[in-house]
Amino acid sequence: MRRGAARAQSEKSETDKPSKPIRWLGDSLRRLREFPEDVKDDLGAALFWAQKGAKHPNAKPLRGFGGAQILEIIEDYDGDTYRVVYTVRFKDRLYVLHAFQKKSKKQDRTPEHEMDLVRERLKQANRMEADEHRERVKS
Repeated sequence: MRRGAARAQSEKSETDKPSKPIRWLGDSLRRLREFPEDVKDDLGAALFWAQKGAKHPNAKPLRGFGGAQILEIIEDYDGDTYRVVYTVRFKDRLYVLHAFQKKSKKQDRTPEHEMDLVRERLKQANRMEADEHRERVKS
């Protein structure tokens, strides 16, 4: 098989996989909808990859969470930086924890108040998954 054909076959098999549903926490969906169209398109494509179980080249583990289960997609556009943070920690769904425009150009790190919000929403996702697990076990 030609190299390009093999890549196309691989990409096709990725998109044939069932998609994990996305659960948007807090105001993450509303915030994402406020981003520029090109940014929304690129971030949406990266989230689609995650729904299919793949990792987009722009998705990187978020520092401070010790592993690759909490990821951020970073998109630079017109001098601004936009980020979406999500988790692949759970088997049956993808949780988008936060979406925001990074304002500070002075530091490379994610601002602490944004990290605090991600931590809080990750706790919320853990609680939601535990509650759903209890409901499944009861049934």
